[in-house]
Amino acid sequence: MIDPLTLDQLRVLVAVAETGSFSAAARRLRRVQSAVSQSIQALEGTLRLSLFDRTGRRPLPTEAGRVIIEDARLMLRQAEVLRARADSIAGGLEPELTIAINPLMPPAPAMEALKALRQEFPNLPVTLLTEGLGSPERHLREGTVRLAIYPVEAVGPLELAVEFLMNVPMVPVVAAGHPLARAEGPLAREQLARHVQLVLTDGAPKSNWSRGVISPQHWRFADLNTRLAFLREGFGWCYMPEHMVAALIGEGCLKRLHLLEESGFNIPLHVVHERSRPPGVAGRWLINRMRQALAPHDAPPPGAA
Repeated sequence: MIDPLTLDQLRVLVAVAETGSFSAAARRLRRVQSAVSQSIQALEGTLRLSLFDRTGRRPLPTEAGRVIIEDARLMLRQAEVLRARADSIAGGLEPELTIAINPLMPPAPAMEALKALRQEFPNLPVTLLTEGLGSPERHLREGTVRLAIYPVEAVGPLELAVEFLMNVPMVPVVAAGHPLARAEGPLAREQLARHVQLVLTDGAPKSNWSRGVISPQHWRFADLNTRLAFLREGFGWCYMPEHMVAALIGEGCLKRLHLLEESGFNIPLHVVHERSRPPGVAGRWLINRMRQALAPHDAPPPGAA
């Protein structure tokens, strides 16, 4: 029966290769030279390969030995990652951070926080889902993710813990060539109702997403970028996240509408998790880092969770 490989044998192998001799490897490892020689012999017997040419004054790796030494270095690095990950998990770090983010969230602060997360926890696997409006809550309830960022109704389910994160300003806009762009003065609801409104939907068969719907004529879109493309082509008007259209308004491609009733509104985004599965060390760190990145944004509305 072939004896199994051990990490200690691989450490000895790499030490001999890097120091150039059995005696130098023994000094590095603080062992007697005979123990180093025996370890290499046992490894060669296990692999049924000659790893060093011993005919000269110094042992030189054979062709097979050079390949095995590189594999040994890789396995030792992986073992170090495994040990570090185990130590982190024992200290409260999640084995993997899973999070779903609503597409309404501005990408810049999320990206900044995630870059910082990678630097703080370089060995942490991350699963990031950014899909339709209703996807974050669905993934959370299905157990696909541990954290989700999305708008929560005033009275949320008791089994979910909800923390306010930020407001997303929504502004009414239209393509520069659309008839509404040429209208003078603040627009009344009746004027808007005569034109197609491009409405967001969460894609569910019975979508209840209806914030800001004014016109009885509407096209529904589950994807913000697709709706933006139709908006720019003059298919209709809509409320868009301000961060997505500010540059286009500045360039003259889109025009912000001024309405008699309201010229925009905020959609609050919340960090949500199941009460029975609170965020671990990395999840809580990421939430706090996002709050730092979002500090210039407005404060929560009265009564926000």
